[in-house]
Amino acid sequence: MIMTSVQPQFDATTFRRALGHVPTSVCVVTSCDDDGPTGMTVGSFTSISLDPPLVGFFADSGSATLQRVRRAGRFTVNMLADDQGALCQVFARKGADRFAGVPLVAGDHPAPRLTDALGWIDCELESVVPIGDHDAIVGRVVNLDVPPLPRRPLVFYRGTLCQLDARTVPSKGNWQRDHYAEW
Repeated sequence: MIMTSVQPQFDATTFRRALGHVPTSVCVVTSCDDDGPTGMTVGSFTSISLDPPLVGFFADSGSATLQRVRRAGRFTVNMLADDQGALCQVFARKGADRFAGVPLVAGDHPAPRLTDALGWIDCELESVVPIGDHDAIVGRVVNLDVPPLPRRPLVFYRGTLCQLDARTVPSKGNWQRDHYAEW
């Protein structure tokens, strides 16, 4: 099938506002290269494949942090909890020492794990695919951990950090077995 180039009938602001109606998770991707630790906030983290276990995220192609993740060849996805909005903001800033005063959890993987994250997914870089002004980063999952704490994720929706309604989030029981069996 041959696709023709169609010019959009909207501007970037309208596009951004429309897509803001899709809630996204908020994660901090960390890595460590010869220059030390690096990290960035992402709102595009997703599961890609179960076999092999692959996850991914999108980052601006010109991101200095992305270049360091690529050089390192590995990264950790730190899933943020709904009380970690300040941490999200720290890792979203450019040019700042993002790790100053940020407590880390020791692990076997060289990429830093942020203390009190909802969970961690350690990855080896599988591929990088240029798409528009961003790159799709695919990681092969080599380890993961989700502490058994009843906490909710940090969510980005309509231009702001949000919390899920506690009434809609299972807090106990075997929700994983019950809900995943339906998929």
